[in-house]
Amino acid sequence: MSQQLVGLIPIVLMFVAMWFILIRPAKKRQQQTMQMQNNLQRGDEIVTIGGLHGTIDAIEDTTVYLVLADGTRLKFERQAIGRVLKDEV
Repeated sequence: MSQQLVGLIPIVLMFVAMWFILIRPAKKRQQQTMQMQNNLQRGDEIVTIGGLHGTIDAIEDTTVYLVLADGTRLKFERQAIGRVLKDEV
């Protein structure tokens, strides 16, 4: 019986190591991204996940309107916002 338990210890240790190396940091990044997307405000300078730079003109429930440098106004889903540039300066 104790031989079986000793045999399970490496497997349990590998699972714990995988949790701290892979799963936990991924969940933390996902929560930070969701928080950033929920805290978007009009006037924030952002970059979309596709690489477009723009300024938020209006915000609806699930969509964001961006104004680009040439004055073009585009509509994006909130999930398409990759990062806010105003926080980095």
